[in-house]
Amino acid sequence: MSGNTTDTIAAIATPPGRGGVGIVRLSGPDVPDLARRLLGALPAPRQAELHTFRDGAGEHIDYGLVLYFAAPASFTGEPVLELHGHGGPVVLDLLLQRVLELGARPARPGEFSERAFLNDKLDLAQAEAIADLIESGTAQAARAAMRSLEGVFSIQVHALTEALTRARMYVEAAIDFPEEEIDFLSDDALKHMLAGLRADFGALHARINQGLLLRDGMTLVIAGRPNAGKSSLLNALSGRDSAIVTEIPGTTRDVLREHIQLDGLPLHVIDTAGLHDSTDPVEQAGMERARQAIQAADRILLLVDDSVGWSAADDAILHSLPEAVPSVRIFNKIDMSGRAAGPLSLDGEPALAISAKSGAGMEQLCDFLKQAVGYTEDNAGDFSARRRHRVALERARDHVERGVAQLETSHAGELLAEELRQAQRALGEITGEVSSDDLLGRIFSSFCIGK
Repeated sequence: MSGNTTDTIAAIATPPGRGGVGIVRLSGPDVPDLARRLLGALPAPRQAELHTFRDGAGEHIDYGLVLYFAAPASFTGEPVLELHGHGGPVVLDLLLQRVLELGARPARPGEFSERAFLNDKLDLAQAEAIADLIESGTAQAARAAMRSLEGVFSIQVHALTEALTRARMYVEAAIDFPEEEIDFLSDDALKHMLAGLRADFGALHARINQGLLLRDGMTLVIAGRPNAGKSSLLNALSGRDSAIVTEIPGTTRDVLREHIQLDGLPLHVIDTAGLHDSTDPVEQAGMERARQAIQAADRILLLVDDSVGWSAADDAILHSLPEAVPSVRIFNKIDMSGRAAGPLSLDGEPALAISAKSGAGMEQLCDFLKQAVGYTEDNAGDFSARRRHRVALERARDHVERGVAQLETSHAGELLAEELRQAQRALGEITGEVSSDDLLGRIFSSFCIGK
């Protein structure tokens, strides 16, 4: 990681623009001396004091509240000073320039949180939860991020790590006493330990997927032939006229995106150009963008005009969809076809009948989408998670599975012990107990400056 954690950093901690209050934050070993030079005296810890802020010539810049936090009882674990002035960009910039003149340097993005991590005030999952809390788009996502910040996620990772440690100790004890190895490695105690580990991995994986949904949401692509009602469905899901709707086929020639929430589940809904044979270069470009969106989707809604019925063109689109992306057939315009709204079963595959125009079947569609990804409001506030957490957990789980396979096929206790050690290491990446400077740099560089 770049940068020196022994110097003093400063940044404007409030968003750009104008507001009633703006904050300049400082952290580092020189904060007490810098505070004396700026304010005339070091403020009492954790007590708000009113001070005048002056430039190098003694001219008034602003006046406002000052908060001082002595080390280690601060967010970063270092001496921290916050200057609360009026929230104008010029005033805050003058104040920041003054503290830089006094010896501080500009903070890098996320450097305050980085220092909190390096000083053991937070683990890595908690530090990431700060950014997730700031960026949360729904109330459920904010609650989940707060629970991660409070350590709920980290506690579960540590519990799983502890279970791995106990299994390692048991196996390595058997290796240290080879005359007892067969008894140790074949008894029910080890089998129960490994079965419990696998179950714990499965449970945590499901909860991480839920947390990932709350953070990143689901990308939903609406695909189908021209005039199937794709734009009408986008409007119905978003609750407003986001897309132009006409009776003329091919109205949508580009991808249209809407970010909405479905009972707290973030949805990134993409309306695409109708898929059909065309020599029009504009339509061809629109369909190419549609295919790119389909490849990147988490789920595809294949919309069918039920007033016309299933056609060979619909069948061709269905078979052209990527196998790796789940899809569901949605029969739209039942207000014209007379079909009843709700779930259908076609060749054993789920399907739904709706009318985007009248709203019939829309509630069932929303319920289906939540069920399809395992989203429930009951555990929506569990904790937030990131894709790197899931990757690390899956890698740890794979090590355990390989170790179990080695034990079952060749009774190789040494190989099982090594796989358990590698699993423990992979779990350590989640909380930062095992981490590379490159990983930390990537994580904290995505934070905002001043946090």
